[in-house]
Amino acid sequence: MAHIVKIAISATQREVEVPTGLFINNEFVPSADSKELIHAINPATEGVICSVVAGSEKDINIAVAAARNAFNTTWGKNVTGFERSRLLNKLADLVERDQQILAEIESLNNGKPVKIARDFDIGDTIQCLRYYAGWADKIVGQTIEVDNKKKLAFTRHDPIGVCGQIIPWNYPINMWAWKVAPALACGCTIVMKPSELTPLTALLLSKLIAEAGFPPGVVNTIPSLGPVGGAALSAHRDVDKVAFTGSTATGRKIMEAAAKSNLKKVSLELGGKSPQLIFESADLDQAANWACLGILYNTGQDCTAGSRLYVQESIYDKFVPLLVQKAKELVIGDGFDESSGGGPVVSKTQYDKVWGYIENGKAQGAKLALGGQKRPGKGFFVDPTIFTDIKQDMKIVRDEIFGPVLAVGKFKTEEEAITLANDTSYGLGAGLHSNDANQCMRVSSALEAGTVWVNQYNLLNNNVPFGGKKQSGIGRELGSYALEEYTSVKAVHWNFGEQLDWPL
Repeated sequence: MAHIVKIAISATQREVEVPTGLFINNEFVPSADSKELIHAINPATEGVICSVVAGSEKDINIAVAAARNAFNTTWGKNVTGFERSRLLNKLADLVERDQQILAEIESLNNGKPVKIARDFDIGDTIQCLRYYAGWADKIVGQTIEVDNKKKLAFTRHDPIGVCGQIIPWNYPINMWAWKVAPALACGCTIVMKPSELTPLTALLLSKLIAEAGFPPGVVNTIPSLGPVGGAALSAHRDVDKVAFTGSTATGRKIMEAAAKSNLKKVSLELGGKSPQLIFESADLDQAANWACLGILYNTGQDCTAGSRLYVQESIYDKFVPLLVQKAKELVIGDGFDESSGGGPVVSKTQYDKVWGYIENGKAQGAKLALGGQKRPGKGFFVDPTIFTDIKQDMKIVRDEIFGPVLAVGKFKTEEEAITLANDTSYGLGAGLHSNDANQCMRVSSALEAGTVWVNQYNLLNNNVPFGGKKQSGIGRELGSYALEEYTSVKAVHWNFGEQLDWPL
């Protein structure tokens, strides 16, 4: 049995026990050969919360073997959809029971406000688990007419097998559910690698997997460094599918490793540089609210962050001051302060990256309308930052920053707005604000993005698919479309009447 640490949360006078080992076959165990540790940092204080075992390639091999054994014996085709549904619903109940505790640990390790983690991230996680619990006994194929007198064909949607799942640090619990729920609903088994920056809630959720009654080996959790655990999963010849959320650069490496090993199936939800368009007919007050949500929610650490904002020239001078005023109203502070609407960025590396882009924006001639000054003291805090007078070739316009940094430009015509919006190598999200219904239809059709929001931004639903175009990824999460990522279609041709003459 691996070590358990007790984490004292001073703000709520709570002590939470967190296992620090690897979760394999429903037990927390030490590494087979690694002495390395992952240090979980509190980004609000820069202090170490605790340390957990850093899994090795050998640990990944052991976890994959456990997942394969479970797939062949107690899960996969050996369990009914009704039972998979029951267990997913039980897991959802346990997450709901522990919602506050999970939120506090999430805030401690990730930095986001407790109320956001609890009410949005974990609230959505519970709904996601229940949504896919509803699908577990409804995964069906087709009966296909071939020859009504002699032959029949039908399809089966079989579970694809052992899945490596690699999740990011910006929504640790939510991304866990997005990966785990459809995979389990389909009958797949899992080796999960949480981000090395935010491993704690994945370990707590693993405890709930065992408590819910899932058979050993169905879900295994290996905290590990990306170049170790992520690379091992991507190249493993007994892993049938890898699902990854993270940067485009890492996505390329995963796809290459998958191709060079066993051509395993891959789904990738990658980066973005998403545009929002504000047309002159829009409700400007509401558009400003949604624009702020688009770039400031989760302190800008969001793949779909609306980090490029283009405003029609006729309303530009009225809209920008309104936008700046609303951005000033958001409190970026400690996650345990109820007044905070955002927290620090997740790490020193991320902090330095964001500030590098802010300094680059200044150097390239963009004008600061808000922010751009570092806070004194501890914590990786970055205040809302808005640049105007931008040019399309600036780094703050081209690159994904993953922080609360907004580049604001202007356009004259609808055609120009569409051209500016689509001038990117990414295609994850896009938004438009207009009260002209015909314009909404034209522009939403023309925007090159996997998700387009009209008169809103950044809100997703578990029953609606999500994914990217261009360099923002491959495949879809959420909705019924996610089931296709975890199933393999088998065609069965049945002859019940034709007699074959031989030789030919």
